[in-house]
Amino acid sequence: MSNPENLKYTKEHEWIRVEGDNAYVGITDFAQSELGEIVFVEVETIGESLNAGDVFGTVEAVKTVSELFIPVDGEVLELNPELETTPELINDDPYGKGWLVKISIADANQLNELLTAEEYEAILG
Repeated sequence: MSNPENLKYTKEHEWIRVEGDNAYVGITDFAQSELGEIVFVEVETIGESLNAGDVFGTVEAVKTVSELFIPVDGEVLELNPELETTPELINDDPYGKGWLVKISIADANQLNELLTAEEYEAILG
């Protein structure tokens, strides 16, 4: 399992990739492998401003439903439109086409509180 160096990570297994004032959020390769085959993604927080650690949606796998946590304060701008018809993109490409939501970042300083790839791998053991 590889975790790209250009991303930041949470202990709850989300990642964030910053692009300008916005960022993309998804779940890690570890998280998708633990969940198994993902069959549905639900995000009802589009247009809402959330605080770091708030639940922004859920991901449903064959065996379980898991909450998704926003890594930094921000507004949820959009859900990845491809996930509506092909949620398995999260399993196939968790760091690319399987991104979950696009957010605007309210406080970029919060990114410094997130884990680097090396720190995230250390918590995985």
